[in-house]
Amino acid sequence: MHLQSIDTFVVGNPPPRRGGRYFIFVKIRTACGIEGVGEIYNATFGPHLCADMAVDMFERHFEGADPHNIERLWRLAYGAGYTLRPDVTVMGVLSALEMACWDIIGKAANRPVYDLMGGKAHERLRSYTYLYPTEGDVYPDPNVPNVYNDPDIAAEIALHWVNEGFTAVKFDPAGPYTVYDGHQPTMEDLERSEMFCKRIREAVGTRADMLFGTHGQFTVSGAKRMARRLEKYEPLWFEEPTPPEMPEQMAEVARFTSIPISTGERLCTKYEFARVLNAGAASILQMNLGRVGGLMEAKKIAGMAETYYAQIAPHLYCGPIAGAANIQIATCSPNFLILESIQKWDGFYAELLKKPIQWEDGYVIPPSEPGLGVELDEDVARAHPYGGKELHLEMEPDPIWK
Repeated sequence: MHLQSIDTFVVGNPPPRRGGRYFIFVKIRTACGIEGVGEIYNATFGPHLCADMAVDMFERHFEGADPHNIERLWRLAYGAGYTLRPDVTVMGVLSALEMACWDIIGKAANRPVYDLMGGKAHERLRSYTYLYPTEGDVYPDPNVPNVYNDPDIAAEIALHWVNEGFTAVKFDPAGPYTVYDGHQPTMEDLERSEMFCKRIREAVGTRADMLFGTHGQFTVSGAKRMARRLEKYEPLWFEEPTPPEMPEQMAEVARFTSIPISTGERLCTKYEFARVLNAGAASILQMNLGRVGGLMEAKKIAGMAETYYAQIAPHLYCGPIAGAANIQIATCSPNFLILESIQKWDGFYAELLKKPIQWEDGYVIPPSEPGLGVELDEDVARAHPYGGKELHLEMEPDPIWK
């Protein structure tokens, strides 16, 4: 068996754009006709350029190779051009090609990937959803009351999702995040954040966990001020309280608060996650399978985490192929905690797949189909090309005081 060809898809995610403005998929094919799919989670460059990068990496290192040789292919791509260090763009592209290889391997063996990585440790996977607007765009007018700035609206939507079956919801009321972070939270940020926790806890009681999300906005002292406000509401985690470059500083926050610290959506490779664990910066690791380096790398990180009694909660703010890879690694990892869902995996997520991901009463049911367990509907993908100029995610370009 050897790899022969690659195809790419840059898919525009139509409103309400849950999961980002676009998704970048790859499909690779063996000479014997087995196809595997993967997804790039990369927000640094335009998506069409990232798709071209996937073609370049495939032609340099994967074409003609046996897809079973995951470790060799990984090292060839990781070290290309005299690098051998975590690079978020390289790792996003490599992640997609690696997960596509696993999709092929599983289909050739007629087994789900999780069976090839230790077997099913969990029969079903607890999931959570972010609190998105009930109607309209995911980026509403910030001057109008909405789920991101009004605690009563957020509490109402949280109760809705708990009544639908979710046992955890995530929200992020902590204010803007900018290219100049970390910054100090304003008094308004502190008050709004505390009020979100208060109102949501009043609405859902103990029926659901609250996941307090941030985007690395704060200095260490600012994060401590925020944590002190939130502790009495018992959130399950305080996500990425400081920027991701220096986990040693995030560890200062972890030692200060009783709230578990989670981090990892912007990190890639076992090396960056090893720093987090060694520093004691977080006890919940949120690797994204479309960025971290793929399935094998995620399995290694999950194994390292076990030795620290840390747990994994795979992150998802991209498309359903990376989501399917998250499901595979969660299923075979004993220290799995909870899985990020984009609501119920319905809407455009379901349209992109020939068979939707199965969600029941707050849990994802691992698929029994071989490989990643999903098939991309290429007709739907090609019918929604992305023609915009904006990146997948964008931060505020000015300091917070402006």
